[in-house]
Amino acid sequence: MPPLPAVPGTDPSKCILDSFRIAIAQKLSNSLPLTLDQAFAGVDYGKKGEDFTVALPRFRIPGKLEETAAKVIENFQPDEWVESVVLDKSFLHFRVNTTNMIREVLTQIDALTRNAPSGQPEYGTNDSGKGKKVIIEYSSPNIAKSFHVGHLRSTIIGAFLANLYKACGWEVISMNYLGDWGTQFGLIATGFEKYGSQAELEKDAIKHLFDIYVAINKDADADPTVKASAAQWFKRMEDGDEDALRNWRVWREMSVRKYEKEYERLNVKFDVYTGESKVGKEAMDSALEKLETMGLISDSDGAKLVELEQWKLGKAVVRKKDGTSIYLTRDIGGAIERYEKYKFDKMIYVVSSQQDLHLAQFFKVLELMGFPWASSLVHINYGLVQGMSTRKGTVVFLDEIIKEAGNVMHEQMMKNEEKYKAVVDPEETALEIGITGVKIQDMAAKRIGNYTFNWDRMKSFEGDTGPYLQYAHVRLASISRKNPTLIPLPPSSSIHTAHLSAYTHARDIAFLLGTYPDVVKTAMKTQEPSGVVTFAFRLAHAISSAWDVVIVKGEEDEEKARAKMFLYECAREVLAGAMRLLSLRPLERM
Repeated sequence: MPPLPAVPGTDPSKCILDSFRIAIAQKLSNSLPLTLDQAFAGVDYGKKGEDFTVALPRFRIPGKLEETAAKVIENFQPDEWVESVVLDKSFLHFRVNTTNMIREVLTQIDALTRNAPSGQPEYGTNDSGKGKKVIIEYSSPNIAKSFHVGHLRSTIIGAFLANLYKACGWEVISMNYLGDWGTQFGLIATGFEKYGSQAELEKDAIKHLFDIYVAINKDADADPTVKASAAQWFKRMEDGDEDALRNWRVWREMSVRKYEKEYERLNVKFDVYTGESKVGKEAMDSALEKLETMGLISDSDGAKLVELEQWKLGKAVVRKKDGTSIYLTRDIGGAIERYEKYKFDKMIYVVSSQQDLHLAQFFKVLELMGFPWASSLVHINYGLVQGMSTRKGTVVFLDEIIKEAGNVMHEQMMKNEEKYKAVVDPEETALEIGITGVKIQDMAAKRIGNYTFNWDRMKSFEGDTGPYLQYAHVRLASISRKNPTLIPLPPSSSIHTAHLSAYTHARDIAFLLGTYPDVVKTAMKTQEPSGVVTFAFRLAHAISSAWDVVIVKGEEDEEKARAKMFLYECAREVLAGAMRLLSLRPLERM
């Protein structure tokens, strides 16, 4: 292909469509008073079947729009990059050279997946975050309290962000900040003496501690001395009394082990399990002291407050009347300790929008304390989920959601006896499809919106659902099984992709595949999984409509069959990559 100039912020070695955009920008800057960079910024992906579109008014070029357009069109010469241009009102639509685009896109995907230098699929990745470190704090359930749907959303969105930042070259530390401290542990300790059972604890620590918590809370409503003895117990824990801490340590350890198993089911992995208990007293005390000396603290009935009225953030309590610490103090102390330990470039908190005020106060206090890194703290928020309960009633534990998702899917699969018999491990497969269904429902819309969860929608193999995505991947994976004579494919240089130019469907798929690296970049700008989900569905639909037209099995010309097979193999690699980015496990059979 003819050489092209370089444009800052592009990397054709990772995204070949950058080259086609540069070629269009070059044609613009040769005809109009624009630099190459200015022209490039105006070349956008087209809508409704157009490859690239340029909105001429954006350049604010003096003179009539028709004359500006005429200059570009008169000078236009088709070449190996771009084959045509048309004017449509105030837009210029450019069409890239079909044969070369298909070849270049598929060759690049092949080079960055099957033959990637690292041995890991690299198509869609970039180096924008190279040398930078991010901490992402997400999931963060409370020990001994229910793992509610808000925690599930945080887990799903956080896992996506961790994958996204890795794909953009960042060093990522996934952190789970457990609610493992506070007066509720005084209650549980008091309750354990009365209701505790070692056997139940070992069977399911999370559930047993929750049951104790519920039972002792009932007692506390009837008898005020229960709360008093719980408060004394927690005070002993805060003061470092070994007897009071011993049981708590065991409970925490057992709960973490149980959570790890459940996260593994969800394909989520944490580098660090920390928690409220891990925030050092010194860090909290020195933070308070600093706030005092800076004159930011006022007293109210023995409690200490930070005045944030002038930023419309109200008053923030940093220490209770009885001298015990609260959330905010802990968060402040924790952030300071984390910066000292990790020297992060960015720290993200994936927490529901109900906590918007709390996080705004927390970030503002750190800023007032004069920490320059306070500006690199980010709150990624999300809306609420309604209607997530199992058929038995309200959902309390994460494992109930996981089991229910598997059961719903398993029942659905059993309806097709023939296919069901062909699946090697139907229950495991059902579980994976079920989890995909839950995750896709969560990530399909913008995260700030509330949504109503629907089990029926989740089990559908039609429409934009998780099972449909898995089905699309399984179908692509089956092509090589059904055409063993074509496998393994030869090196891409000896596959005649020109045969594919005859098929509009093949062109559409190849162009879409070429956009994937930009889909990842856009997700990085918006911090939203929904764009990646939309891409995965667009790709699945494009492939689905190509099955009956771009046929592999039954194609008598082996050269053509190989080219089609190559297209579908590349599509499978990219669909799998998008699914993995969304923390899904792409299935080979179902």
